[in-house]
Amino acid sequence: MADPSSYRPRPGEIPDTPGVYRFRDEHRRVIYVGKANSLRQRLANYFQDLANLHPRTRSMVTTAASVEWTVVSTEVEALQLEYSWIKEYDPRFNVKYRDDKSYPYLAVTMNEEFPRVQVMRGHKKKGVRYFGPYGHAWAIRDTVDLLLRVFPVRTCSAGVFKNAARTGRPCLLGYIGKCSAPCVERISAEGHQELAEEFCDFMAGRTGTYLRRLERQMAEAAEEMEYERAARLRDDIGALKKAMEKSAVVLADATDADLIAVAEDELEAAVQIFHVRGGRVRGQRGWVTDKVEEITTGALVEHALQQLYGEERGDAVPKEVLVPALPDPVEPVQQWLTERRGSGVSLRIPQRGDKKALMETVQRNAQQALVLHKTKRASDLTTRSRALEEIAEALDLDSAPLRIECYDISHLQGDDVVASMVVFEDGLARKSEYRRFQIKGFRGQDDVRSMHEVITRRFRRYLAEKERTGEWADGPNGTEAGGDEQRPNGRHLTDGPVTPDDGDVLTDGPALKDDDGRPKRFAYPPQLVVVDGGQPQVAAAQRALDELGIDDIAVCGLAKRLEEVWVPGEDDPVVLPRTSEGLYLLQRVRDEAHRFAITYQRTKRAKRFRSSPLDDVPGLGETRKQALIKHFGSVKKLRSATIDQICEVPGIGRKTAETVAVALARATPAAPAVNTATGEIMDDEDGAPETTADAPGEPVPAGTPDERRGQER
Repeated sequence: MADPSSYRPRPGEIPDTPGVYRFRDEHRRVIYVGKANSLRQRLANYFQDLANLHPRTRSMVTTAASVEWTVVSTEVEALQLEYSWIKEYDPRFNVKYRDDKSYPYLAVTMNEEFPRVQVMRGHKKKGVRYFGPYGHAWAIRDTVDLLLRVFPVRTCSAGVFKNAARTGRPCLLGYIGKCSAPCVERISAEGHQELAEEFCDFMAGRTGTYLRRLERQMAEAAEEMEYERAARLRDDIGALKKAMEKSAVVLADATDADLIAVAEDELEAAVQIFHVRGGRVRGQRGWVTDKVEEITTGALVEHALQQLYGEERGDAVPKEVLVPALPDPVEPVQQWLTERRGSGVSLRIPQRGDKKALMETVQRNAQQALVLHKTKRASDLTTRSRALEEIAEALDLDSAPLRIECYDISHLQGDDVVASMVVFEDGLARKSEYRRFQIKGFRGQDDVRSMHEVITRRFRRYLAEKERTGEWADGPNGTEAGGDEQRPNGRHLTDGPVTPDDGDVLTDGPALKDDDGRPKRFAYPPQLVVVDGGQPQVAAAQRALDELGIDDIAVCGLAKRLEEVWVPGEDDPVVLPRTSEGLYLLQRVRDEAHRFAITYQRTKRAKRFRSSPLDDVPGLGETRKQALIKHFGSVKKLRSATIDQICEVPGIGRKTAETVAVALARATPAAPAVNTATGEIMDDEDGAPETTADAPGEPVPAGTPDERRGQER
């Protein structure tokens, strides 16, 4: 625990101007970002008696090791910079949404020649009209299914569309009248664009025009005694009304507005948002946030507005935003929203009428969400805390292991040997920090040697990061950096930096930057290393740490057979009770490492089986590879062809043909296929397809499914 006075800026050092500040921990990670109208007054609040601080603020300032700030000209600039840094650094103590799931939207791809209606999640794309968000994707599909009777817009994928255009036959929706079938030119591109515009207008709330037009057409058809057409129009009107009933009118003036409500206690707050378009509730979403300090409702609203509209532009920001409390000051936030929309945005508290009544409904939803979250979290947090305490007690650790890393080795009979590293923080999986490795030091099956290599590579990276960030003031072996002392890994300090191994792959998260203050690969040490295995694997992991001079990280192993916990240097395992929460947590960590490792191993194996000698031919793209295989039928027949015969393939010149012939001559032919039912060796002429780059599946190893599972680790 750090003393805030150790990094408190000197008096007069902090400017009395608007700005954004960042607290960093001992590893230079940004742990909190904030903004202030006066940096001097705001930062002074953090450096007071710890007993007077909010519990999470106290935790933040004692975790931090330094503070820095950036001066800006206006409060709007401070708001924008604060949002950018929160998105960039993902500080652990900032107010942020726990529920990070992507809500589905109804999207119309108006940027295409033939617009398509579909369900979309994730980042919004330019030229696409979005409606929502919706709580469930099935709600979108139900609405679209009703509207396609009246607005038969294309809903098929690009592949289905191209196939229908090639064959001249539309899909089923085209036959039953729920698609205008632009793929077979039943409607022109301009006509389909107009149909998509009408669909968007209806979804945007302009429903009266279309209903009145259909009712008028139905009456005209009845007068002309076209009763079948009148009946179809009647059914269309019924479908539109049914779709409208799914989102009842809540604001009679056809308002476009977002309503935000907050329910809070001392440590947490629940945020609920209702999206109203054309007077109807088009979507609902909600999150729960941690409160890092004694923050006002207005400040919580400001954070919610940043998260909601930080990536939005244009009509995605509504004309009116209704909130339970206004940020202080409100002008910069309102100006920021106006800039993002491109026109005026009203940010206010509803006082009376339908809007106040609807706000009360949103508030009740927020209260219910907070109660439900606290009920779940109380049990979950207590269980995780007990599990970590039990692990610390069983392994005789000084404190609970807040960061646990688990390693597993996977292979299939010694081929495609890989390893996984999964990370659990506070008892929860942190998938953005998962890593996977290819075993490169040797070939064959040796789990113990593989474990030693992986642990060595991972913690060599950690030492390299410590050196790069200047944390070698006291080296891991207690010597001061700068002399010619030998490091525990056998290198001298004058030999240059420790070079990390290549090939360690970042997965289950975006490619993380390696700049100062951002999450970095392998930069943060765990309190506990868990290996999947028994005494030999544990000894190998401990030996790797000893060779690197790391003595402050505990190691244990979890053996599958009896779920025994092994620790280095002990002849007998630690046996945790079967009902122990600590054992359950170790099992979850181990099982997740196994899942991650075997998934990677299967991916590599499948890629190897799908490989072809043609993949190594320089300048030979996928199209010409397909042309060669289609012309000759298989790689085996291509291998026996002459250069002149290869030149007969369209697009293949003599130079390319010579390159292909040389590559195939050097390549080792694949092993013959085996009929697993009879044991018979099959040749290409017997009907066994040779594995090529475009083969649809992968060869199946011999043996029953149970036998194969036993071979695969």
